[in-house]
Amino acid sequence: MPSEGGGAGARAAAAVGRWLGAVPAPAPGPERFRYRDEEEIDRPFDWGMMRRLLAYTRPYGGLAALATALTVLGAATQLVRPILLGRSVAVIEAALGHGNLAAWVRRLDLYAAAYLASFLVNWVCSWGQTRLTTRLGQNVLVDLRRHLYGHIQDLSLDFFDARSVGSVLVRVTNDVNALNDLFTNGIVTLLSNVFLLVGIIVAMLVLRPNLALACFAVIPAMLFLSTGLRRKIRVSWQRVRVRLTRINSHLNEAIQGIRVTQAFTQETENRRFFQVMNRRYYDSWRLAQMWSSLFGPTVTLTGAVGTGIVFWYGAHLVRTGAIQAWLVVTFVQYVAAFWSPISMLGNLYNSLLMAMASAERIFQFIDHPIRVVSPAGAAPLPAVRGAVEFRDVVFSYDGRRRALDGVSFEAQPGQTVALVGHTGAGKTSVITLLTRFYDPQEGRILVDGRDIRETDLASLRRQIGVVLQDTIIFSGTVRENLRYGRLDATDEEIEAAARAVSAHDFISRLPQGYDTEVQERGSRFSVGQRQLLSFARALLADPRILILDEATSSIDTQTELVIQRALSRLLQGRTSFVVAHRLSTIRQADRILVFDHGRIVEAGTHDELLDRAGIYAELLQAQFRFLEREAAG
Repeated sequence: MPSEGGGAGARAAAAVGRWLGAVPAPAPGPERFRYRDEEEIDRPFDWGMMRRLLAYTRPYGGLAALATALTVLGAATQLVRPILLGRSVAVIEAALGHGNLAAWVRRLDLYAAAYLASFLVNWVCSWGQTRLTTRLGQNVLVDLRRHLYGHIQDLSLDFFDARSVGSVLVRVTNDVNALNDLFTNGIVTLLSNVFLLVGIIVAMLVLRPNLALACFAVIPAMLFLSTGLRRKIRVSWQRVRVRLTRINSHLNEAIQGIRVTQAFTQETENRRFFQVMNRRYYDSWRLAQMWSSLFGPTVTLTGAVGTGIVFWYGAHLVRTGAIQAWLVVTFVQYVAAFWSPISMLGNLYNSLLMAMASAERIFQFIDHPIRVVSPAGAAPLPAVRGAVEFRDVVFSYDGRRRALDGVSFEAQPGQTVALVGHTGAGKTSVITLLTRFYDPQEGRILVDGRDIRETDLASLRRQIGVVLQDTIIFSGTVRENLRYGRLDATDEEIEAAARAVSAHDFISRLPQGYDTEVQERGSRFSVGQRQLLSFARALLADPRILILDEATSSIDTQTELVIQRALSRLLQGRTSFVVAHRLSTIRQADRILVFDHGRIVEAGTHDELLDRAGIYAELLQAQFRFLEREAAG
């Protein structure tokens, strides 16, 4: 939780303010829309990454094998057509020369039937491979998206603190979807065209090696022209993906901050920023399409030159009697078919470059290490009493500024410990480390005498309840949101928890009561109601250690009086850590820890700290003066 990061946190807040229009923004520039993980990349085609992608097809080997067989059979039908057509020309020549048409017509009918049958077989193969590869591709995308999402769920908070929500969403949606063509069409296109190209080359060399070499003479020129295009295509599509991510990131933040934007009348400014980003995306897409569209015509042009060479040389051989006309017809058919798979493979390469741009970004996330993990063989943490100890804990978010600097304290089971201090003093860092969202660089954190880094992470977090200032309400019903704290809770237990925190009354007045569908992020509820729901959720989970992070800061005075009684029950018998700027809420805490610049500078009860007339007393007096001015109007 980098809110304790001091200067870094201030810079992040200022950046968010600029995004939402609350602070005058600088002129649009590339660096404004760039994230550390979104730098434009220029790498050659990575076959290792391609193998990683193809590994997702292994569970569907049967589908892949059947699709491959149909692909090979379909390509084989295309290889026999030039032979059938050439032999038909030979039959016609023979019939005209001998005059006995009946016998030759029967043979011509046979070739025509075989030619038609090749089309029918090819159609069946194409239909079958399309259905199979579509199933294969969608199965692979489901698995890849599940793998990516599961890994993102397990990543530590340092990952999310360094990235916008939009950039994460793009990975799971747009980037995974960009691989659809690769798995549904690309693999089949690759197999069929490689098989077809090899078959054509073999057939041409067998029929007439000298004509084949004449055709191949233009290949060096084609390779020279296409090599430069391939690099430009790769780089341009990578840039398209980066700029699309920036649009999604900005859109996500702008929608979440629409109230701030409208409150500061910055709609025009935000619209201008979006137009700049949208135009940059369009320009990069147009450039990528331009380079991609040049590849096919380049192959077609060089292919036309090669075909012209074969026509000229073949006609010369016919005039000299070196070969028969039917052989030239057959060869020309193979030459015409020769350029098609080359062009298709070139287009496929363009698609592969687009897919690689997305795959690189997907694997950036999948390869990101999970920094906070359970040690190998760690046993689940048994039910704890709730004793918590920090021993000489040193922690920094960025490796430079210390958010906690040698912090040591103990909390006995059932005690309520309040954490007080100026913004950035280190309060939130304490609860961040206790829940193991981060690990300290030095020192130890013990629960019931056990180092939390040596215990099973899930079993630790199951015994810690957290109520945050920014309450998260998920899509679904009120009942489902309350049950999020304990999935096996009964309806009676859910209602009892809601009654305990005075949330039952307003829930009952909803159209469907506990079964009312909440809107996104609980926008149909007031801030106070959302916090009451979070209290009920925490009470239902029944944790041994409870954390309240500014949990009552947004509740009005009347509501606060109502939930104070509920809080006394919620805190009863639990070790509780309360982070609060509203100091009136922590008078009854068993112990108050005052933080300043990452250190504990005062510790004691409310009365003891007042008697010392130190930082705590100054904070309390400043708050009273503020409330008096506010009451005076």
